[in-house]
Amino acid sequence: MTEPDALKPKRKKKSAGRDLPAAIAVGVSALAYVAVTLTWWHWGFIVLVAVALALGSYEVYQALQRMGANAAIVPIIIGTVAMVIGTYAAAVGVALGTMPWHSVLLMYLGATVLAVLIYRLPKGQDGFVRDVAASVFIIGYIALLGSFTALILAGDNGAGRMVTFLLCVVANDTGGYAFGVLFGKTPLAPKISPKKTWEGTGGSIVLSVLVGILMCVYVLKAPWWVGVIIGLTMVLFGTVGDLIESSIKRDVGIKDMGSILPGHGGVMDRIDSLLVGAAPAWLVMYLLIPGG
Repeated sequence: MTEPDALKPKRKKKSAGRDLPAAIAVGVSALAYVAVTLTWWHWGFIVLVAVALALGSYEVYQALQRMGANAAIVPIIIGTVAMVIGTYAAAVGVALGTMPWHSVLLMYLGATVLAVLIYRLPKGQDGFVRDVAASVFIIGYIALLGSFTALILAGDNGAGRMVTFLLCVVANDTGGYAFGVLFGKTPLAPKISPKKTWEGTGGSIVLSVLVGILMCVYVLKAPWWVGVIIGLTMVLFGTVGDLIESSIKRDVGIKDMGSILPGHGGVMDRIDSLLVGAAPAWLVMYLLIPGG
C-alpha cells in the first residue's frame, strides 16, 4: 500500500532568502536614477540622499525602540533633510547669502540637537537622558556623516568625485565578497561579523585601489597615487561602517534594519559603508585634488 499524501513528510522548499528579481529591479532603478541625476540634475541626487538619510534615521529609530529608547524622530528627520540640502546649497552658493557651508552645517546641526531636547521635555524626566542620547546618536551617525556627500558633489567635477567615492565603496564590498568566498579562512571580526575575513579584506584593497587609480587618472585628472590613498581610505572606513551597523543590529537583535527595499532589506543595510566613508572621502579629495 502506498502512504497517503497527507501522511507523507513535507519537504521544505529551498529558498535563497532574498527576492532576487526584486533585488535586481531595485538595484537597476537606483543605478539609473543616480546616473541620470549625476549627469544632468545634481539637485535630484541631493534629494535622493536626503530621502535615504531620513529613511535610515527612521530605521535606526525603530531599532533603538527595541531597547527602550524613544528618539525624537520628527525633529531628527526635519533636521536631517535640512542639513543635507542646506549644506549643499551653501557649498554651491545658492542660499543664505555669503554664509559658508561649514557655518550652515553647524547651524543646522545645533538647531536639530536643540530641537530634540525641547521636543522630549513634555514627556517628563523618566528616560529623558536615554531618549535624548538615542536622538543625538542618530543625528551624529546619519545626518552629520551623511551631509558630507553634499560636499563631495559640490566640489569641482562633483559628479566625478561622487562616482569615484561610490565606486570605491562598491569595489570594497565586491572585492571583499569575492575574495572572501574564494579564499576566506581567517575571520576579521568574529564577534561582530563572522563572515568577514582578512583574505576578503585583501580583495577589497586590490579592487578598491584599482578603481581609485583609474578614476583619478581618467576622470579626476589627479596623480595615480591619490587613487591609491582614496582606495585604501574607502576600504578602511567602508569596512568600519559595515562593522558599526552589524554591531548595532547584533546588539538590538535584528537581521536587517528594515524591509523597505525589496530583496535588499533596509536603507541602512545599503548605505552603512557610504555613511562612514563620506567624510574621509571628502577630506582626502579636498586636500589632494584641487577645487574641492
